[in-house]
Amino acid sequence: MSIRPVLQIPASVLVSPAAAVGRVDDAARALAQDLLDTMAASPACVGLAAPQIGVGLRAFAVDVTGHRKARSCHGAFVLFDPKVVVEGPAEVAREGCMSVPDLTGDVARATQLTVSGIGPDGEPCSLRVDAFEARAVLHELDHLDGLVFLDRVAGPHALFPRKVYR
Repeated sequence: MSIRPVLQIPASVLVSPAAAVGRVDDAARALAQDLLDTMAASPACVGLAAPQIGVGLRAFAVDVTGHRKARSCHGAFVLFDPKVVVEGPAEVAREGCMSVPDLTGDVARATQLTVSGIGPDGEPCSLRVDAFEARAVLHELDHLDGLVFLDRVAGPHALFPRKVYR
């Protein structure tokens, strides 16, 4: 459908909990496509939540295809109204975010989880993810709760300037 601008902090939609989608209709399917299109047009992006494109609804897209840290990989997917069903042990690793473009940080996240929600087809969906894909899902879920990774770092000692690779 369209590539949308990605908002950066302190945009109010990024720090507010998102509303439930409820029913998947044409507008929700268009949002799903916008998330996928915007993510695909953003270099090195592995996930994008609706609040990041200015939409205060509980929806996100993830695609870790080809990422060197990925073990599980479900390809590009969108979930509406996602919830963590099962969560495994946590591990600390570095994260970045398009909405916080100048920093990265060390964040503890579960390395295994099961997430359920509604797919763009309107059907219930459940995914078991691990490693980097689990981190990406949890990062996007935080956006739906009005959090960014900065809310999860242990303190200033765990923040770093973003490196730019050429």
